[in-house]
Amino acid sequence: MNAPDKAVTGLAPLTDDQRYIGQPVVRSGARRLLEGRGQYLDDIQLPRMAHVVYWRCPVAHARIISVNRDYARMMPGVVGIVDGHQMAEICKPWVATLSHLAGMKSAPQYPLAIDRACWQGEPVVAVVADSRAEAEDALQYLQVEWEALPALTDMEAALSPDTMVLHPDLGDNVCFTRDVDTGGVDEAFATADVVAETTFHFGRHTGVTLESRCQIADWHAGDARLTVYHSQQAPHMMQDLYARQFDLPEASVRVICKDVGGSFGIKVHAYPDDFATVALSIMFKRPVKFVADRLESFVSDIHAREHRVKGRIAATADGRILAFEIDDLTGIGPYSMFPRTSAIEGNQVVNLVGGPYRHKLYRAHLDVVFQNKTPTCQYRGVGHPIACAVTEGLVDLAAQKLGMDPLEFRKMNVVPDDAYPYTGASGIKLEILSHEVCLRKIEALMDYPALRAEQAALRKKGIYRGIGFATLIELTNPGSAFYGIGGARISAQDGASVRLEPSGSIVVAVSVGEQGQGSESIYAQIAADAVGVSIGHVRVITGDTDATPYGGGTWASRGAGIGGEAVLQAGLALRANLLACAAQILQRDATSLAVHRDTVVDGDSQELLLTLAELGRIAYFRPDTLPAGFTAELMVTRHYAQRDYPFIFTNGVQASYVEVDTDTGFVKLLKHWAVEDCGRVLNPMLVDEQIRGAIVQGIGGALFEECLYDDAGLMQNGSMADYLVPMAGEMPDIVVGHVQTPTASSKLGAKGAGEAGTAGAPAAVMNAINDALSPMQVAVFSQPCTPEKILIALGKVAP
Repeated sequence: MNAPDKAVTGLAPLTDDQRYIGQPVVRSGARRLLEGRGQYLDDIQLPRMAHVVYWRCPVAHARIISVNRDYARMMPGVVGIVDGHQMAEICKPWVATLSHLAGMKSAPQYPLAIDRACWQGEPVVAVVADSRAEAEDALQYLQVEWEALPALTDMEAALSPDTMVLHPDLGDNVCFTRDVDTGGVDEAFATADVVAETTFHFGRHTGVTLESRCQIADWHAGDARLTVYHSQQAPHMMQDLYARQFDLPEASVRVICKDVGGSFGIKVHAYPDDFATVALSIMFKRPVKFVADRLESFVSDIHAREHRVKGRIAATADGRILAFEIDDLTGIGPYSMFPRTSAIEGNQVVNLVGGPYRHKLYRAHLDVVFQNKTPTCQYRGVGHPIACAVTEGLVDLAAQKLGMDPLEFRKMNVVPDDAYPYTGASGIKLEILSHEVCLRKIEALMDYPALRAEQAALRKKGIYRGIGFATLIELTNPGSAFYGIGGARISAQDGASVRLEPSGSIVVAVSVGEQGQGSESIYAQIAADAVGVSIGHVRVITGDTDATPYGGGTWASRGAGIGGEAVLQAGLALRANLLACAAQILQRDATSLAVHRDTVVDGDSQELLLTLAELGRIAYFRPDTLPAGFTAELMVTRHYAQRDYPFIFTNGVQASYVEVDTDTGFVKLLKHWAVEDCGRVLNPMLVDEQIRGAIVQGIGGALFEECLYDDAGLMQNGSMADYLVPMAGEMPDIVVGHVQTPTASSKLGAKGAGEAGTAGAPAAVMNAINDALSPMQVAVFSQPCTPEKILIALGKVAP
């Protein structure tokens, strides 16, 4: 385990007796899960619960001619069979756009396709039965007559005026377009000593969560109340959407998220089958469970990352970057995803390219187009892996043309650590980052000179190893700039309630949920230090809209920075209330008292005066002994929204060391390093887990993962037998180092850490592969960097 590098900033403690914040405290729920006591959605059984399976379109584009359900209805246990027309009588359609993305458009979408299905996997008919097996059996007898329509699959073709328009009412196949131009770009490229350019391709891939998407909708007709058990990241968002789509009062909708088996952004969206399952519960007045099987997950879960980016960089002979220019084309499927939209990823690429560097000139063009493939949307990293790979790939190309060491080239061009606050060329606002410190630290951590010497010695023996770097920025702790200003009802703030129990323990209810990342553990750490109790006396509640304050949930690496700050503020406020109550009980001035390890003590002598258990006993059961007019307030709620910047950025640098077999094209990952600055490190063990896990996920996109489609728009590898994911035996040792530069936007000072690993790993691995191939004067800029692509680049196999 790597302890946080406190020497870098000399972080002061947040409380007088800080015992837990900054320490590697073990996950609070780990033992429960290891003992098999977790409660995931499929573990939940409700009385009279029915099960739904969906007939999904088997082709990329089809007209639905008729649905014959006669034979299916005769199957045992069938409760009902519902098509899109029936569903539309209960649930309204939606259009997923954001007003601040000027000109964005999308077509209305329904829970079940009506008359036309637009991607392989779109739900068309729901079959509901008493058991999953009976529903699956009945599905085999459902007779759907459909006519295949021409499929639009190619992104470039989608831009052509000669191509069919997927949604004629929209006029063309462009969902969103954006341009950024600082001016002066053409002149910079015309006068530059060095210009490097290439085209990057990124294969679409998906999240492959351990627990698939699932939910139970339970409509209580007697009191007109809807309860939805969800494997979801944003329960309050879903509460709002269900209320609006079904014309229900928000207070009549409860969303409960118990244990969630991984999300990665896959479970932060509202899917058509989410609304369909709720509608079925309303129609049949009984609970209905939906659990996506792995095969349908591949064609119904959102995909991400399908981009073609043409990029170029201009630099001077002495190594100064002058300008970046990109043209990004991305395909998003037939609809923009609700409610966060499918234009955000491309928009982020435009914002982030060139982000770590101090050039002033930048031009970018973005086209987001519709196609007959599974919809794409936000997935771990949201544009960062693309932007980082484009930026760092171009930086390496420029360094190579200049004959400069790639690490030294980066040192020359990153925004200096004393230049903040700083506005990037794309317009992004950067509060405070530490690129220079991070680069120095990773150079020492990996012993860079020794690694280069080893690489050179091995090349003489015909062994080709490469070293790749990726300097990165990561967007975290977003304010309203992400969604609120665009009209999406997704909370930018989060809340926490902290309550003292009569026993002296505390209960913390937080609007940010636990998805396996350890959020509940850090909230316990923060609350224990803020109030002054032992961590064993803290219980954390998340994932229930009836039990927690309103909030945005888990996404964009905001759990620690925003949810954690709400917990800290609530805990400190409760501590103040405890001291006020103790002052009344002890007849002393509150300013002379302190809370220390579950006890009220004298602030100067540390004499033990009153346990919190005794304080709780008096306040709850003997308030008659307290002075008239005084009420003990032993529950406090605080909310926090980051409002100083649109986003709080973190930064870091990664390095990859690989070996390429030039006969087979296989890449062996030898070692990976990451230095991350996520502000105040709350739990170094959990941060390291997050960074390592994210790096592995990023390596998946760099080397293995891709949703392969044929020309007809059919996914060719939609199973775990064919879709490659990174496995433990293929992963290198990952060494993690920390720099701590707290944000001043909160007292806690924490930034996010959940996505930086995914952002930087693909670029570092790609650059390492190309460094290994550099003696042959070839390179691969298409991810995943498969053996086939490497052999094609080497000229050993035909394209």
